[in-house]
Amino acid sequence: MRNKTIFIVVSLVLAVLLGACAPVAPATTQQPRTINVNGTAQVSLTPDIAYISVGVNSEAATAAEAVSANNTQAQAITDALIGMGIDAKDIRTTNFSIYPQDKWSPNGMEKLGTVFVVNNTVYVTIRNIDRVGAVLDAVVQAGANNVYGISFDVDDKEAALLEARGKAVANARTQAEQLAQAAGIELGSVYSISYYNSYPSPVYDYRAMAESAYGGSSVPISAGELTITVDVNVVYEIK
Repeated sequence: MRNKTIFIVVSLVLAVLLGACAPVAPATTQQPRTINVNGTAQVSLTPDIAYISVGVNSEAATAAEAVSANNTQAQAITDALIGMGIDAKDIRTTNFSIYPQDKWSPNGMEKLGTVFVVNNTVYVTIRNIDRVGAVLDAVVQAGANNVYGISFDVDDKEAALLEARGKAVANARTQAEQLAQAAGIELGSVYSISYYNSYPSPVYDYRAMAESAYGGSSVPISAGELTITVDVNVVYEIK
């Protein structure tokens, strides 16, 4: 009987000790009251740089003849570009291909033979945007028979991006203050903030591209404007 009593006492002591060592559930943390707003801003930019892709398409009875003719035309285009003040580092070959192509009669019933076609395309950066039209005229006159695209961009967008971010945050603050006033509450500090900015895609001038391809004289160029858009999400605490 005595042994049984001692066992019961020891069990009770162990239970008390284990209970004392058990983790204490943390007190529930109250989430702050917040107000969530989205702000947006746009900044327009005037393009200061242009890109064009121009190419030479040549064909001849043999591959060697086609390559030779193409090389002569491509060199003439490069010389014309450099003559217009384009730096050699801003002229980059993006495609060179050679392939056989069958020639058929107008009704498509008779094979007339096979020729070899060579395509050579260069991507050109024009840093003096006022000379885009003149550059296009020069490369077409030098022998370019493909103009794949003309696009306009802004070389340095950082200042405009900083301006747009500031305006977007200010826009969010204005909205938050208006909502707080309408609800009869007072704004506190910023709880969190996130943002998204969209860089403008280069603007393409397809009219100039078409006129250049068909040898239009004095190609008119209109660079237009680019727009940077910044969206922010700001969460404010409510006092």
